[in-house]
Amino acid sequence: MIDLELNSSKDLKREGKSFYWASFFLPKNSKKKAGILYSICRYFDDIADKYSEDQTHYLKDTIEEIKKNKNNKVNIFLQKSKINNSIFIDLIEGFILDQQKIRIQNKEELIKYSYHVAGTVGLMMSKIIGVKHKKAARSAIDLGIGMQLTNIARDVYEDSKMNRIYLPANWIPDISLKNLTDLHNKSAEKDERILNAIHEVISLSDKFYKNGFAGLKYIPLSTRLGIFIAANVYRGIGIKIKSNKKKYFRERVYLNLLEKSLITVKSILLFIFIPFMKYEYQKIRDNLPNENF
Repeated sequence: MIDLELNSSKDLKREGKSFYWASFFLPKNSKKKAGILYSICRYFDDIADKYSEDQTHYLKDTIEEIKKNKNNKVNIFLQKSKINNSIFIDLIEGFILDQQKIRIQNKEELIKYSYHVAGTVGLMMSKIIGVKHKKAARSAIDLGIGMQLTNIARDVYEDSKMNRIYLPANWIPDISLKNLTDLHNKSAEKDERILNAIHEVISLSDKFYKNGFAGLKYIPLSTRLGIFIAANVYRGIGIKIKSNKKKYFRERVYLNLLEKSLITVKSILLFIFIPFMKYEYQKIRDNLPNENF
């Protein structure tokens, strides 16, 4: 039933530009496995996003197949990578949420959604690069959540065109969630409220990135720098959005080659001092049922 090609780098190069950039700092085997994981996640993300018809039935069937059929491509990859399939099922459940109109109501819902569609990926990625310490799981999840919050801050306008509003309702008071004109049409007053909510998302993401960095010490040294660069490049998107203090962009904000290069050089220099920076994990979310798998 699951009909996908497990490409190690093709999808990563085309779609995952920030992580592809950082993947050059990963060992060859880790880069290959990361590319395969990305192609699996991208396949189901495309199923969830690129069809006008509701894909809930297909995605639920996928969950049942993952539970029952140990010989499909995804399960074989999960088994080889020592990834519990419950984590992957959590990811698919996140894509099912996207099949309905998304109206996030508060910070807690935002974090839970971000766990499903990205914290799970962070957790799976940690298995791929050989992280074994139990305390590392929470940091891997939080790094994934931080990256997803960056996505949400960047894609407010594009998401609204797909009937999805991830900015918590209580962060955008007086802006209608019943229709999307407030996110589409220019209005100085409403733009300011939307921008303030975007900045709140970015500030929240910073807390999750720091929790992610608290887990760097558990990552094998051979892959640690690549993960650190990937996180900082992604985080740089949020920093760039915040630097345009008074403008709500209706186009995606990207980092250009120079910006990525500068962040990479800075990350390499900071990496030397990570042992002295003493990142401490801060509890900023509820515990998750699959956190210890």
